[in-house]
Amino acid sequence: MAKKDYYEVLGLQKGASDDEIKKAFRKLAIKYHPDKNQGNKEAEEKFKEINEAYQVLSDPEKKAQYDQFGTTDFSGGGGFQGGFDFSDIGGFGDIFESFFGGGFGAGRRRNGPERGADIEYSLNLTFEEAVFGAEKEIAVNRYERCETCSGNGSKPGTSPKTCDKCNGSGQVRVQRNTPLGSFVSVNTCDKCGGKGKLITDPCPTCKGTGKERKHRKIKINVPAGVDTGNVIPLRGHGEHGVNGGPPGDLYVNIRVSSHPTFKRKGFDIYIDRHISFAKAALGCELKVPTVDGEVKYEVPAGTQPGTVFRLKGKGVPRVNSSGRGDQYVNIIVDIPKTLNEKQKEALKMFVEATGEAREDGKKSFMDKLKDKIK
Repeated sequence: MAKKDYYEVLGLQKGASDDEIKKAFRKLAIKYHPDKNQGNKEAEEKFKEINEAYQVLSDPEKKAQYDQFGTTDFSGGGGFQGGFDFSDIGGFGDIFESFFGGGFGAGRRRNGPERGADIEYSLNLTFEEAVFGAEKEIAVNRYERCETCSGNGSKPGTSPKTCDKCNGSGQVRVQRNTPLGSFVSVNTCDKCGGKGKLITDPCPTCKGTGKERKHRKIKINVPAGVDTGNVIPLRGHGEHGVNGGPPGDLYVNIRVSSHPTFKRKGFDIYIDRHISFAKAALGCELKVPTVDGEVKYEVPAGTQPGTVFRLKGKGVPRVNSSGRGDQYVNIIVDIPKTLNEKQKEALKMFVEATGEAREDGKKSFMDKLKDKIK
């Protein structure tokens, strides 16, 4: 038999690692597999070469001998012989699953423990509840282990029987003879669905499923400082597991209502406060609402419109941490739209007393105010 460069057959350089050899074989095996290239003799021969190369390069002893002597004659007869049992080669079942519709390596045991499904719940909170935290009670529907049959699916007094087709393994081995040899696949048992057990007398409550839907109320301690988009995980409060598997989790999605006065950005709170022109000019004591109640703040004389004051520590508590954000107060100076005669005269005198003039020809704030009260 003529010498073959097994590395070249797999598209590799000499000295390729075991991982590189394995990946190359999988890729080429998918491309040239007979089930994907039915009637293609060239693909069939290529598939034989790929298998032959892999049988040599995947075996450390054969690979070492091939690297040293460059020969394919390891057995006296030379070449690739016999078939493959792909069910015993770890990981190769995934290669052929798409070609056989759940054939090679597609068998799955379903009688082992399975984790329960997770549940999601949307919880609406007021602005204050989100800021300070709250204890809430929610109601969820979830699947739990059937109390009547204790989860085995059989009517009380009876029990599931071992499947006589798979002998309780949940899997059956199927052998296929092809021109390339004998292939063995492991499939899910079609009689018991992979569970290994047969329910001959189903539970009247769960109809043989082993679980029933329940309505449960759960108390939640919402931490201070949560906001829209936050998620509170409650471990073990999801649906119950199967065959002794652990329960899933409950994920509570937070939605916070808006507030007519306070606006939140992160852990800070923003608020607008209106004051008169006179108070802005002369200064005043201002009562400012906060989430903790009203506080007094001294507005200095000459405060300009758009000035922002900070009330330190009057914001939102930081979730699962110490400290709080701040509250920011945006000052809006109100210009009166209507004035009585006494107010007009007083403001005219104020305007005259300032003697302000604009060199750029534009009207100053005081000019505009003067026009407004004429």
